[in-house]
Amino acid sequence: MLIVCGIIIEISITFTSQLKNLQKHTHLKETVSLSIPLILTQIGHIITGMVDNIFLGKLGKTEQAAGILSNNLFIILLVFSIGMSYVLTPAITEAHINKNEKEKASLFKNSLFINMIVAVILFIILFFSSPLLAYMQQPQDVVTLAIPFFDVLIFSIIPVALFFVCKQYTEGLSNTKAAMYISIIGNIINIILNYLLIYGHAGLPELGYMGSCWATFIARVFMGIGFLVFVFNHKTVNSFAKYYKEVKINALHFWSLLKDGLASALQFTFEVTAFAIAGLIAGVFGKEQIDAHGIALSLAAFTYMFASGIGSATTIRVGNYYSLNNLEEVKLAIKTSYQSVIFTMGFMAILFICFNTFLPTIFSNDQEIVLIASQLLLFAAFFQLFDGTQVVAIGVLRGLDDYQFSTYMAFIGYWIIALPLCYFFAFTLNLKVYGVWLALSLGLVFVSISLYFRIKTLLQLKSTQVKNTDLPI
Repeated sequence: MLIVCGIIIEISITFTSQLKNLQKHTHLKETVSLSIPLILTQIGHIITGMVDNIFLGKLGKTEQAAGILSNNLFIILLVFSIGMSYVLTPAITEAHINKNEKEKASLFKNSLFINMIVAVILFIILFFSSPLLAYMQQPQDVVTLAIPFFDVLIFSIIPVALFFVCKQYTEGLSNTKAAMYISIIGNIINIILNYLLIYGHAGLPELGYMGSCWATFIARVFMGIGFLVFVFNHKTVNSFAKYYKEVKINALHFWSLLKDGLASALQFTFEVTAFAIAGLIAGVFGKEQIDAHGIALSLAAFTYMFASGIGSATTIRVGNYYSLNNLEEVKLAIKTSYQSVIFTMGFMAILFICFNTFLPTIFSNDQEIVLIASQLLLFAAFFQLFDGTQVVAIGVLRGLDDYQFSTYMAFIGYWIIALPLCYFFAFTLNLKVYGVWLALSLGLVFVSISLYFRIKTLLQLKSTQVKNTDLPI
C-alpha cells in the first residue's frame, strides 16, 4: 500500500502542475463550471444513503446491517431505472443546439413515459421480492429487521425515476444547477426527518429504525415532484412546455430512447449488481463484515460521485462538440476530463490512505467494524483512479452516442471477472470480505482500461473518416 500511495502522490503532483498550467484554458473552465453542480447533485443522492447509515449506526449494528442489506437489494433495480434516463441528455443537447423546441418536448414526453412504465414494472418486481432476503444466508436478526424496511424503501423508486428524467433533461440544456438545488433541499429534508421520525420529536411518532426509510421516501417524493413542477414552470428550462400537449408518443423517439436506454441501464446494473452481490457475500461472514463493507462502500461511493459529476459534464461537452461536428474540440474536452478526474481521484485516494482509521468512526463505534472498514478503505484507495477514469470514459462514449460497448465491458469486467474472483478469493483463499474487495478492484481495472482503448479507437476511426471523405464526423 505504501507503493500505491507513492504512485498516487506522484500522479497527483504531476497533474496538479498540469492543471495549474491549464487554468486559463477554456476547456478546463467549462469542465469545472459544469462539473461542480453535477458533483453536488450526485453527492446529494449518495448522502441520502450515508445519512441513513449514520443514523442507523447510532441505533445499533443490527439496525445498520438491516438498512445496508435492504439497500443492497433495492439498488439493483433502482440503478436500472436511473440508467434508462441517461440517454435523454445527449438527445436533448442536439435538439437544443438546433433550437428545435418541439423535438425537445417530444423527447422529454417519450422519455418520461418510458421511465414511468419501467419504474412501475420495477416496483411490482420489488414488491414481491422482500421474501428473497430470507434466502440470502444473512444473519436472521438482520433479515427480520430488513424486510419491513425494504417494503417501505421500494416506494421511492417512482419519484427517483421522475427526478432523473428531469435531471437529464435540464443537463441536456447545460443547466446543471437546478438538480443541485433540489438535491440539497431534499437532503436537508431527509436529515431532519431522520432525526424527527427515528426519535419521535416535534409531535411525530417514534418509529425507531423504520423512521429512516420513511424519511428517505418522503424526501425523494419531494425531489421528484418538485423537479417536475420546476421543469414545466421555470422560464430557464420550460421553453418546450407549450409544445408538450401537442407532441405524441411516437415510434422514432420511443424506440431510440428505449434501445439506448436499455444498454445504459444494463451497464449501470451490471456494475452495481456486482457490488450488491459482493455485499451479500460479505454478509455470509457476519453482521460486522456487512457493516464494514457497507461503510467502506458508502465512502467509496461518495468519492465516486466526484468522478461521476465530471463524467456527466463530459457527456454534455463531448455531445455538444460532436453535434457541431468539431472533432478537435471533442478530443480536447476528453483530454481535459481525464486530467481533471485523475487529479481529483488521486487526491481522494490520498485522503483514504491518510484517514482510513478515522473515517469509519463517523458511522460506527464498534471497534471490530471500524478495523475491518479501515482496511477496506485501503483497497478503495487503490481503485480510485480506475473508478474515476472508467466513469469518465462512459461519459465520453455517451457523448459519442456509443452505448453498447460499455455495457459489454461492464458485463465482462464485473460478472465474468469480478464475481467469480469474489467467490474464489473470499471462500477458496479464505480472504473473506478482503477478497471481495480485491476482486472488485480487478474488475474496475479491466473496465477502465478497455473503455480507454475503445475511445482511442473511435477517435482514430472518426479522424480517418474526416481525412478521407472530408465529411462531417
